Amino acid sequence: MTEPQSVEGVRLQKVLAQAGIASRRRCEQLMAEGHVEVNGEIITQMGARVDPVNDVIRVDGRRVPPATDQAYLLLNKPRGVVTSMSDERGRPDLQSLLAGRPERLFHVGRLDTDTSGLLIVTNDGDLAHKLAHPSFEVAKTYVALVAGDVADSVGTRLLEGIELDDGPAQVDRFRVIDRSRGRSLVEIELHIGRNRIVRRILDRVGHPVEELTRTAFGPLKLGDLAVGTTRELSRDEIGALFDSVDT
Repeated sequence: MTEPQSVEGVRLQKVLAQAGIASRRRCEQLMAEGHVEVNGEIITQMGARVDPVNDVIRVDGRRVPPATDQAYLLLNKPRGVVTSMSDERGRPDLQSLLAGRPERLFHVGRLDTDTSGLLIVTNDGDLAHKLAHPSFEVAKTYVALVAGDVADSVGTRLLEGIELDDGPAQVDRFRVIDRSRGRSLVEIELHIGRNRIVRRILDRVGHPVEELTRTAFGPLKLGDLAVGTTRELSRDEIGALFDSVDT
């Protein structure tokens, strides 16, 4: 196949090796075997050069983010912690959970003080802006413990859309996980980013939220990460985040 148009840039096998895919020799084998594509085109020529920042590089369909010193963390925020790096009122904040990190980090979007769960923390300002911007419509998933036995018809209503004080709201996915002793556990996915949107939606249909946890943000899953701890995102997770905003 043809190589990228520009004669500038970095050799593709070097970019792959620097990203931690494999040794440079193994990366050359992957190219020769047709596993590597740049901007949607399979690249097999060893002389191919790429722009590691702007070109979209994939190995077996998985996005390869550029090698960087930037930090990408997943944090399981506890309830009672303010989504701020420094709270002027002296309440527990994110900085208390990120002690020892040398970077100047900031959070992507917000979680209410009473909401726990997945929060992305990074120093990649461009990616953070896109992930938080409503125009990219990155989906978020929450699990909520709510008052009352949630009827199946509630899900239909939310999927069709309801009216709130600040305009219409619609969820992308809704399911009841469990009903027990006058309370229900539900899962809700939506891409709306308005203030306290999940709590307001569920309150509007008569099921006030008692506990709320965000379990997914775009391609990222909270999994079994302990409350109050962080972990580095994997290369595949970072690549999937880039894909979610098509950077």
